[in-house]
Amino acid sequence: MDINFNKNEDHNKLLLSDFKKKLAQIKLGGGKARIEKQHAQGKMTARERVDYLFDDNSTSIEIGSFAGDGMYAEHGGCPSGGVVVKMGYVKGKQCIVIANDATVKAGAWFPITGKKNLRAQEIAMENRLPIIYLVDSAGVYLPMQDEIFPDKEHFGRIFRNNAVMSSMGIPQIAAVMGSCVAGGAYLPIMSDEALIVDKTGSIFLAGSYLVKAAIGEDIDNETLGGATTHCEISGVTDYKAKDDKAALDTIKGLIDKMGDFDKAGFNRVKAKKPLEKPEDIYGLLPNNRTGQYDMLEIIKRLVDNSEFEQYKEGYGKTILTGYARIDGWAVGIVANQRKVVKTKKGEMQFGGVIYSDSADKATRFIANCNQKKIPLVFLQDVTGFMVGSKSEHGGIIKDGAKMVNAVSNSVVPKFTVVIGNSYGAGNYAMCGKAYDPRLIFAWPSAELAVMGGNSAAKVLLQIEKASLKKKGETITEKKEKELFNSIKERYDAQVSPYYAAARLWTDAIIDPLDTRTWISMGIEAANHAPIEKPFNLGVIQV
Repeated sequence: MDINFNKNEDHNKLLLSDFKKKLAQIKLGGGKARIEKQHAQGKMTARERVDYLFDDNSTSIEIGSFAGDGMYAEHGGCPSGGVVVKMGYVKGKQCIVIANDATVKAGAWFPITGKKNLRAQEIAMENRLPIIYLVDSAGVYLPMQDEIFPDKEHFGRIFRNNAVMSSMGIPQIAAVMGSCVAGGAYLPIMSDEALIVDKTGSIFLAGSYLVKAAIGEDIDNETLGGATTHCEISGVTDYKAKDDKAALDTIKGLIDKMGDFDKAGFNRVKAKKPLEKPEDIYGLLPNNRTGQYDMLEIIKRLVDNSEFEQYKEGYGKTILTGYARIDGWAVGIVANQRKVVKTKKGEMQFGGVIYSDSADKATRFIANCNQKKIPLVFLQDVTGFMVGSKSEHGGIIKDGAKMVNAVSNSVVPKFTVVIGNSYGAGNYAMCGKAYDPRLIFAWPSAELAVMGGNSAAKVLLQIEKASLKKKGETITEKKEKELFNSIKERYDAQVSPYYAAARLWTDAIIDPLDTRTWISMGIEAANHAPIEKPFNLGVIQV
């Protein structure tokens, strides 16, 4: 191994260590004291409930663990958005589980909580996966009600999705394991089957205090909406459980008896591990934003047997396209090549930049994968499309539009891995969040932004200087440097993978070595949903 490999490895392992520390802190939710309080009430925590529900020693992935990270500081924060969302296996069946974390503001809904719940429901609907709600929530966080209550993608959309999923035949099971109040009371009752835990679970549109204020009735919460009331008097819930574990055991029994689903029919054979060491990824990824590396070497460490059959290998070299298998699943890979390449005409092309020929190649390859029903995997490390008179005269906008069209209209499931840079229109063409990837996740080395920090800071600096000049202020060299550093520091915070994950622009930040697991589970989930419409590019300029 050379010195650059060692430097890269040290850099990327430090990023990974930082990621693991942040994740460990987030998993504490509202903190150890609140976890102990939950235990004292005879309740499991959200994460304990999910872990108990999933099959022993089975694989699972967590969606949106960094949701809310660094947000709502004035309200005390909202770790993981106050809700745990995982995809895993219950009695061998793949499911999505949503569990309110009552250690975070009593499980109240912040704006990001609503966004995360909707993302979980979207995944369930796209993949026709059973969805399980473990309810323990005080309802909408009232100080921010205007950002969570009335709009299309707010709280009410949850219940709309309950109804739509029911009509689609997607199983929904809800267990009320704590508070379930006001509008939130509709969620379990709009599910197919509802459970409630005795003495700790409660469901009502208005609690005892509000009932007293509204109509003058004196009543305690247990009599108003406890397990006995709803299982024996109102008939609102279907099963009464003595404690959390009994409720989760009941859910396991219900899932165990579900029939199988129609399959999409994606190709899978027995999985093989990569021949090349996946751990080498840490040393291959450069320790700076502009460093070159061969994306082909990364691919060899992600795919079965390190076998990658390239499509149009000698053409459009700044994008790699080809067929491989990941954990046995057949996939089509579209990846940005990050090293400088030479064309047949002897011209040099910058790595990570999309040129007309590479966009044209990718468009054709995406169409081929749709024709053959092969899921697509996008590996992003892109700075954007090539600029300048030669590219403009050559029709780069037209060729880029064709690629965006193909990505937009693709009907096979798409999965996006943000490895390094994800800038500007390159993010769009390489299946960014706006283009409906079934899952989109980032490595700790990722950055998402309109452009890189240095370029953006230079542009913003020019704007700031012009503004100060109009005011008659003189800009010294020292002042200019201070302004640049201030602007870049602020911009760099916004391009961080944690900033993106906090806002659910990505589903997760993961260890690169977990990439195969995420893609495999994603394709398995997608295989539950047969493709229902043909691939059609629509109108494009040729």
